[in-house]
Amino acid sequence: MGALQSSRMSIDEAVDLIENGDLKTLGEMAYARKKELHPKGVTTFVVDRNINYTNICWVDCKFCAFYTHEKKEDAYILSFDEIDKKIDELIEIGGTQILFQGGVHPKLEIEWYEDLVEHIHKKYPTVTIHGFSAIEIDYIANRSHLSVREVLARLKAKGLSSIPGAGAEILSDRVRDIIAPKKLNKDKWLEVHEEAHKLGIKSTATMMYGTVESVKEIVEHWDLIRELQDRTGGFRAFIMWSYQSDNTELKRELPTLTKTTSNQYLRYLAVARLFLDNFKNIQSSWVTQGSYIGQLALLFGANDLGSTMMEENVVSSAGVTNSMNQEEMISLIKDVGENPAKRNTAYEILERF
Repeated sequence: MGALQSSRMSIDEAVDLIENGDLKTLGEMAYARKKELHPKGVTTFVVDRNINYTNICWVDCKFCAFYTHEKKEDAYILSFDEIDKKIDELIEIGGTQILFQGGVHPKLEIEWYEDLVEHIHKKYPTVTIHGFSAIEIDYIANRSHLSVREVLARLKAKGLSSIPGAGAEILSDRVRDIIAPKKLNKDKWLEVHEEAHKLGIKSTATMMYGTVESVKEIVEHWDLIRELQDRTGGFRAFIMWSYQSDNTELKRELPTLTKTTSNQYLRYLAVARLFLDNFKNIQSSWVTQGSYIGQLALLFGANDLGSTMMEENVVSSAGVTNSMNQEEMISLIKDVGENPAKRNTAYEILERF
C-alpha cells in the first residue's frame, strides 16, 4: 500500500483484502491501526441491560426468532413496574446503561414512548437511555403523523440519550428485500441516524452479515456509514455480528445457508477497522461469536468488548447463548495484554482495573 497510505481505502481494495488477504497479516494491520487510535492499550466494556419492552412486531424479519404477533399467547408489553424492577437489578450490579428496544408494535404512539422515557429518566437519572432503533423511530413517526425529526426531538426532550444501530442489517435494498421485505430501506435507516446526529443524539452503526449478501455489499455498507460519519461525526462505534439461524423463517426458506466461520468474522472485522478510518471505536461481538473469538477480536482491531449483557433475548431466541460478567471481561482483556476499563455510553472511562 506504501504510497496509498494517505488516501482512503476504496471499496475494491477492501473487497480484495477480504477475499485474498492473509488472515494473520490482516490482523497485524488492523491491530496497528487500533494502536494508533488507542495508544494506551485500553479495552473498554459497559455494564448494561438489554430491555426488550415488547416482543410484538409487525415487521416479520425472516432472520429474527424473537418477535411474535399481538394476538399470540406469548405476546407482551412490559409494564413500567416490570421495567423498573429490571433497572433496579441493573443498578445493583453497577450498571449505567439500558439498551432499550422492542419489536415494532403496531399500535403504540409517540405519547406512550414519551411517558416511558420520561418515567425512566426522572426515576433513574444516572442511567443512560440508549434506545429505539431506526425502524422504531420511523414507525412511531408514521403512526403518530410526525416527522422523524419531531419524534427524535420529543424523545430527546424527555431524556433519550442515544440510539442503537439495530435494523441496519446490510444496507443494501437487494438484501433487505429478501431478508426483511417490510423493513425500512437503507436510505431511511441512514436518514434517521442523520437526523439524530443533527439533534445532538449520538448513535452506533451496526451490521449483521451472513445471509444472502456479497462481500461487495458488505463493503458498500461500510462505505455508506463512513460517508455519513464524515458529514456528522455522530456515530460512537461500529458493531458487527453474524446471522444466527436457529428458529428463523430465513433458515426454513433457505436451508442451504451455511453458518459463517470465525475466520470470516475476524477477516471482516480487521478490514472494517482499516476501512472505517473515521470510527474510533469498534466493538467485538462475543454475544454471537463466543468469548474466545470475542477475545481474539481484540487482536483484529476491536477496542471494546461491548456489554456484559445482563439480559439478552434476541440472539438467544435464535439458539445462541453466551454470557459474561464483569470479572470474566476483565480477565479476557488482561489475557491479551490490554488494560481493562469500564465505560459509559459516551465511551467515558468510569473505572480502570
